[in-house]
Amino acid sequence: MSKLTLGLAFAAGYVVGAKAGRERYEQIRKSAAKVAENPRVQSATDAAKEKAGEVAAVAADVAREKAGEAVEAVKEKVSSQPEQPGGPLSTAP
Repeated sequence: MSKLTLGLAFAAGYVVGAKAGRERYEQIRKSAAKVAENPRVQSATDAAKEKAGEVAAVAADVAREKAGEAVEAVKEKVSSQPEQPGGPLSTAP
């Protein structure tokens, strides 16, 4: 799949950077469309999307867990400190 990615990146760079004209652009665009329609490419794309979804779900779970731990640590720190008159959380003038 890395060769395919490299090839597509090269083709995109060529299209953007070259001054080959509209005819060459259309030729490359049609070739890219054929590649995108290839069942193997579609299968690889679907597998990549699925894997990305799985990784994102795991990352979200880890982030949620870490955020909960951070909240608990802050709560513990705040509740363990003695209240000071005129402190930042005080309502006294």
